[in-house]
Amino acid sequence: MIKIAPSILSADFSKLGREAEEVGKGGADWLHFDVMDGLFVPNISIGLPVLKSLRACTDMFIDSHLMIDRPLRYASLFCDLGSDMVTIHAEADQPVELIKALKDIHEHGRKAGIAIKPATPGSVLLPYLEYVDMVLVMTVEPGFGGQSFMRDVLPKLRGVRALIEQYKPGCDLQVDGGIDVSTTPLAVDSGANILVAGSAVFGKTDRAKAIADLRAAADIKA
Repeated sequence: MIKIAPSILSADFSKLGREAEEVGKGGADWLHFDVMDGLFVPNISIGLPVLKSLRACTDMFIDSHLMIDRPLRYASLFCDLGSDMVTIHAEADQPVELIKALKDIHEHGRKAGIAIKPATPGSVLLPYLEYVDMVLVMTVEPGFGGQSFMRDVLPKLRGVRALIEQYKPGCDLQVDGGIDVSTTPLAVDSGANILVAGSAVFGKTDRAKAIADLRAAADIKA
């Protein structure tokens, strides 16, 4: 089943609670919560206080994507303050520290994900598959919203789906970056089942129609 996860990075933060409510009523499955520290990526976004406030005004599934250096330092706090899933980057620390973070997330009763940047080989994921519920493949360089979908990542996306089927069947495959009605069929055809969409949802006046259009696009053969 395809899930739609609007990224609040594209929402209006002056009315974030209402924005979350609107996409929830409009049929979104998850909320994608982008965290950037200015070190791992060249931008700073939002963090724990915003998560706490968001959790208080929505019961939607919140997927926190930590684009931060050494995520073990903060992973448990994102669990405690309302994330249903915490996703960390394979490039953000040494493997032993990342595995500790993934275990910590599960020990706090949350789902765990591992993400890779566009240039990172899918084979890097192998040591982490047994510890995760989801893999995230970035189809833009992390750090900024509104970028164009990188089609040259599609072969890697298909390769990651093959790895999942071989080593961790049932693990979700999320794609994040440049998702809209034209790129959704490409991502789904390449194996993704969770689609992060920012401006393609929050940039539209009618959010319910935007989400419905993405679902319809997911059924189109690439």
